[in-house]
Amino acid sequence: MKKPILVLALSLLPSGLWAQQRYDLLLKGGHVIDPKNDISRTMDVAVNDGKIAAVKADIPKSSAAKTVNVTGLYVTPGLIDIHVHVYAGTGMRRAYSGDSSVYPDGFTFRTGVTTVVDVGSSGWRNFEDFKNRVIDRSQTRVLAMLNIVGKGMGGREIEQHTEDMDAKATSDMAKRYPDTIVGVKTAHYAHPDWTAVERAVEAGTLADIPVMIDFGTDHPERPLSELLTVRLRPGDIYTHMYSGSRGELNRQTRKISQAMHAGRRHGVFFDVGHGGGSFRWWVAVPGLREGFVPDSISTDLHIGSMNDGMKEMLNVMSKIYNFDVSMEDVVKMSTWNPAQQIKRPELGHLTVGAGADVAVIREDHGVFGLLDSSLARYTGTKLLVGELTLRDGKVVWDLNGRAGIGWTKLYGK
Repeated sequence: MKKPILVLALSLLPSGLWAQQRYDLLLKGGHVIDPKNDISRTMDVAVNDGKIAAVKADIPKSSAAKTVNVTGLYVTPGLIDIHVHVYAGTGMRRAYSGDSSVYPDGFTFRTGVTTVVDVGSSGWRNFEDFKNRVIDRSQTRVLAMLNIVGKGMGGREIEQHTEDMDAKATSDMAKRYPDTIVGVKTAHYAHPDWTAVERAVEAGTLADIPVMIDFGTDHPERPLSELLTVRLRPGDIYTHMYSGSRGELNRQTRKISQAMHAGRRHGVFFDVGHGGGSFRWWVAVPGLREGFVPDSISTDLHIGSMNDGMKEMLNVMSKIYNFDVSMEDVVKMSTWNPAQQIKRPELGHLTVGAGADVAVIREDHGVFGLLDSSLARYTGTKLLVGELTLRDGKVVWDLNGRAGIGWTKLYGK
């Protein structure tokens, strides 16, 4: 009996070409850190059809159509920046629902970020415009927390309108788009009452999603201890943890306040949210030395932070890494932890079958000036740099052309 033509044709090919069909891309020789799966060692990562196909040692080069040598580099899940502002393009001046936001793709992939969470730039009134204008057009995966204010972050005056803080309308919009809306945000509230917090928590409870709190103006009528142990639920998120603006550090003892410790015991998560005015070394240094480390590392990316002390995600991660925090923990704070906080367990890991969002990171050693939001400098010895980023298995950032083809091979001599 004759062999089928296809089988006969394949049998005539060199055996290596058979194997090349197994994987589209192979990242070879890197130090894989995957906190969800408790991996931190030299391994190879293979990708096929946009998914993680294998994570193990010594995968043959011949099994992949393209092999990228990442020896000496870290290979991690794509980073999740849980606090950004990317509702750009509306034309609103001096507003995060406008000119103060940035389009995500120009700022994410180059720093290993594949997923961002826009926190509160839009509310239930304008979320669908944000979705059409930015979310649905971005290569970056853009998720959102709805502002409890219906018009979102349209400026400080708009953000004080308690009549526009509609918990039911907010929860209804969240339920309409459960794949995209992952939380509720309140921010910048300037008055001494609890209205913004109460309405945000009500909306979060109705929709079964977490609330992120930027506590706004500090008032004795709204003590931090009450917020963190009474008003917020376990699983809610306190951002700007090292700002020093609301009593996060006890100035007399130079220790993290007991309110913060009590909040952590209560189950509240603490997020960096660096931003343009919310990360100060005089709080972060004693806090980190004390061991009060973040649950999640985030940038608070916007036009006022990106070219200032914050810079980008890996720079913020470097600030935490330069203290007694392991690379494994820094990666966990930037991948698996935020994925769990926003109830997206399909993200933030390299499990076989997961989407192939991958960051390849270089660690440089030297003398590096790391700035806080007031442009105060801390001198560090380690700096993380984005070398290569995959989004759904495709190379979307390649700093040194590691996945490229030599020009003479491509064009001929």
